Amino acid sequence: MNAPLPHEIVRNLRPVPAQMLDALRQRFGERCSTAQAVREQHGRDESPYPVTPPEVVVFCESTEDVADVVRLADRHEVPVIPFGVGSSLEGHLLAVQGGVSLDLNRMNRVVRVHPEDLTATVQAGVTREQLNREIRDSGLFFPIDPGANATIGGMAATRASGTNAVRYGTMRENVLALTVVTASGEIIRTGTRARKSSAGYDLTRLFVGSEGTLGVMTEITVKLYPQPEAVSAAICQFPSIDAAVRTTIQVIQMGVPIARCELLDTNAVRAVNQHSRLGLQETPMLLMEFHGSSSSVQEQAATVQDIAREFGGTDFEWATTPEDRSRLWAARHKAYFAALQTRPGCRCQAGDACVPISRLAECINESVADCEAAGIPYWVVGHVGDGNFHLSYLLDPADPREATLVEELNVRMVRRAQRLEGTCTGEHGIGLHKMGYLVEETGEGAVALMKTIKRALDPRNIMNPGKVLVI
Repeated sequence: MNAPLPHEIVRNLRPVPAQMLDALRQRFGERCSTAQAVREQHGRDESPYPVTPPEVVVFCESTEDVADVVRLADRHEVPVIPFGVGSSLEGHLLAVQGGVSLDLNRMNRVVRVHPEDLTATVQAGVTREQLNREIRDSGLFFPIDPGANATIGGMAATRASGTNAVRYGTMRENVLALTVVTASGEIIRTGTRARKSSAGYDLTRLFVGSEGTLGVMTEITVKLYPQPEAVSAAICQFPSIDAAVRTTIQVIQMGVPIARCELLDTNAVRAVNQHSRLGLQETPMLLMEFHGSSSSVQEQAATVQDIAREFGGTDFEWATTPEDRSRLWAARHKAYFAALQTRPGCRCQAGDACVPISRLAECINESVADCEAAGIPYWVVGHVGDGNFHLSYLLDPADPREATLVEELNVRMVRRAQRLEGTCTGEHGIGLHKMGYLVEETGEGAVALMKTIKRALDPRNIMNPGKVLVI
């Protein structure tokens, strides 16, 4: 099965009946909208796919609101698509079968914080930046940082990770408990605030990463961490991507507890220079961060600097003040939008492979060589400390030939990663785009088991249908 191209999306609508629409309007009043602009906003994410709007948008403010909508949807067999901030990259939000978009942004309350246990419970619409602002005075922080100011619910749904994953793990490791509205509209709770449990099936891990296809997460309990005593960031230039990646491999294999290790290729550095006026040398670069005590941070940094020199690393620059560190990381997080500006009117299609770190240099180098041969504009960034990289292509949305060529390049990269015992997605998820790759990666038997779980939990196929699995 091949993934659909951006110009090949076909809608298979399951209309919202008038009776259900009347019930939604009666229950939610102005919080139920069929306005074209509102619907289009909720049928768009950061993928290269065209706007695919739902038929109606409901702005939920509580778990009970979500449950009421889902019960109606279950009764009428109407699709339900959870919506956070729209920052997903694989078409997760597209209403390919119509239905109701559940906007959870108003569910933005930090329910409770337990500093002594290093946990917080939040509603699904709380963003990661909001959570960190509200707990700053406690001396704690939430480390998962996918770049976009995504909602915690959306991050749990896609099993997000980001720049800090090499030290703190992904959402899989950092979600302890959930409140979930099932496909029948029942409210269930999974997990506890305890750090471990052997009680029954691990339903929390089942829902984390399910991309809204099994239920709607409305409250999430997450782990928090003490703010480090000292933080230092550094950049280092390299003569090639290969040298930068091999430095990273050596750092990880030596057990240096680096907190962040990000790669930017020459194209990405050039883009952030133009966008943020940084004046960085336009060669491949590692952007690193160290957390710990003052002495341990200095020791880690010195070790990494010695390793980098062995591979031709030069021009180490340090940022120890919060302002300087923020400037550097802001540039990294803006790389996506900076790259878009290098080709006005383009759309970005971001690849998201992850491989065992020993095979990382091989995978990136071969994938970049493909791009150079094809002549398609591209750029590379990566959370290379855990083997995850993003090779992103800049394509003309009005030219189907470019979309086809980019998909061919992406297929080659994905299959290369899988051949090297890696995965088609390190953090973006399957969504609409990668369903075919899932079959290739896990095998027909595993996908059949996933479909059995989907049918058992969502027999009417109303939870974000058309994503992850073809039912």
